[in-house]
Amino acid sequence: MTQIAIHLVVDDPDQAASWYTEALGARETSRLTLPGGPTLTVELRLGDTVLAVAGEMPERGMRTPAALGGTPAALHVEVADADAASARALEAGATVFEPVHDAFWGDRTGQFLDPFGHRWALNQHIRDVPPEEIADRAAELLGGSATA
Repeated sequence: MTQIAIHLVVDDPDQAASWYTEALGARETSRLTLPGGPTLTVELRLGDTVLAVAGEMPERGMRTPAALGGTPAALHVEVADADAASARALEAGATVFEPVHDAFWGDRTGQFLDPFGHRWALNQHIRDVPPEEIADRAAELLGGSATA
């Protein structure tokens, strides 16, 4: 496991596990189902990262992005082909948050919202960019000036 594992709250852990497997290439490693009841958690592996999906439990503070009015975070995934990975996610039901494009920091990147409201960024490294150039471009885009 990497230094951090991701735990996503969704409406339906079974459906989410299937979606992440189809759209992102995750593989299921374990599943906890309550006796005679619903699936509590599905653990997936996405590359070297553990991705657990669990159902909403408002009484325990576990809420979906929809219940919270959206998500403030994006999960970044390194991919070999950002265009193909984005197309696969969109075909599986994701919606575009930011179209795939060549970013000033040297990645081909794009973002989508999965059907459960979580935001994902797909990153394909295409070139190395000096930090000074990144700072200058960021300043241009944000209307400020770069500082050393």
